[in-house]
Amino acid sequence: MRAKCRQESALLPLSRCEEIFEAAVAAGRASGVRDLEAMIGAGTYALTRFANNTIHQNVADRTGYLSIRALMDGRTARASTNRLDREGIQRVVEQAIAITRLQVPDPELLPLAGAADYAEPNRYFATTATATPDHRAKAVREAIAAVEAQSQTAAGIYSTSESALAILNSNGVAAYHAETMAQVSITTMAKDSSGWAKRSACDASDLSPLELALTAARKAGESAAPDEIAPGRYTVVLEPAAVLDLVGQIFGDFSATAMRDERSFLNGRIGQKIFGENINIYDDVTHPLQSGTPFDGEGVPRERVTLVEKGVARNVVYSRQAAHLAGAKPTGHGFPLPNEYGEAPMNIVIAGGETSVEDMISSTERGILVTRLWYIREVDPYQKIMTGMTRDGTFLIEGGRVVRGLKNFRFNQNVIELLSNVEALSPAVRACGEEAFDMVVPAMKVRGFNFTEVTRF
Repeated sequence: MRAKCRQESALLPLSRCEEIFEAAVAAGRASGVRDLEAMIGAGTYALTRFANNTIHQNVADRTGYLSIRALMDGRTARASTNRLDREGIQRVVEQAIAITRLQVPDPELLPLAGAADYAEPNRYFATTATATPDHRAKAVREAIAAVEAQSQTAAGIYSTSESALAILNSNGVAAYHAETMAQVSITTMAKDSSGWAKRSACDASDLSPLELALTAARKAGESAAPDEIAPGRYTVVLEPAAVLDLVGQIFGDFSATAMRDERSFLNGRIGQKIFGENINIYDDVTHPLQSGTPFDGEGVPRERVTLVEKGVARNVVYSRQAAHLAGAKPTGHGFPLPNEYGEAPMNIVIAGGETSVEDMISSTERGILVTRLWYIREVDPYQKIMTGMTRDGTFLIEGGRVVRGLKNFRFNQNVIELLSNVEALSPAVRACGEEAFDMVVPAMKVRGFNFTEVTRF
């Protein structure tokens, strides 16, 4: 089956992927092996980096690879190369076959996936693919000028990338996806405070480095001369980046393989109400604010899966193998085989509400506004207790308004408890952080957030 793609990348068009796969199949048959799977990818990545209000680095790279998986007598293994000429293709096929023959048979191994149709969202934009160093430099210079006007110092990155991925196998799968991505991250430093803003989008024209710079500079300015208050439990307003980095830690557990291995906090909790009534979470690759391939590591179409409905844990996601073992239907969330982890939801959407961050603040008599979190680590994997710190804009709320900046806190917070104590949700946005991949999440007003100590930096 030929993939139904809206947009192809000139880096690696589908026709070239099919040529590579035909050469791989021929090499496999010469060795007596018919069952092959090929993962073929290519991409460019360009980055403009700045610090101390000066652009100091511009880098660009272009990559390409071929990864071949062979199946023989209940065995499978994979070999990869970045040589895509005929000799390189033949060699990597021979390597995959040789490694496969050394494996112990796996009684749970399934045959290759079969062909299936999948939705193909348009995530390839010429504005991003053709962005030049000059384009990025002009945008960065404008952002730096805005920060300098506030007597602050800026550092960060502006990156643009283009990628294409194809998965083809000898059972008819021919899945292909091309995508572009742009990302801007900026940190601003004042004498004794800092601010931060970050966004990503498939279309670079959706990003405004100047707007992000002004946001970061405002946060640094408003948090100057930070005060120190006692740690304890406070009502917090978590901006989307803070929600992403903290709540994003739990979604690897929404996996049938994790459940089977009894390493998921959902063991014994599926069908139970574990979060508040206002929490609805699903995985949806077709959401307009999402990114990524509409198929998984075996070429199986990704389905929209409701993970949490009105606080009740409803479903986990399934790879083909996990679904077969559970007597369920695969949801298209498997990682490339072989792997230890099985599957995970990769396109998380936490449904939002209608309360703006400003309204959350105005309705708070005393609380803390958090821009983002970092250095997050898991303390208790079953109760989902996390520790970490605030940074780059932590503020005291009193009488329904932000009154001053605060020194940063360390926290120990049960995420299950957090999602049971959400009082308000903003509309969901595409959020970027440092600790988790990009997701679509709202800001949250949460009661009883547990700050344990004031940090020293």
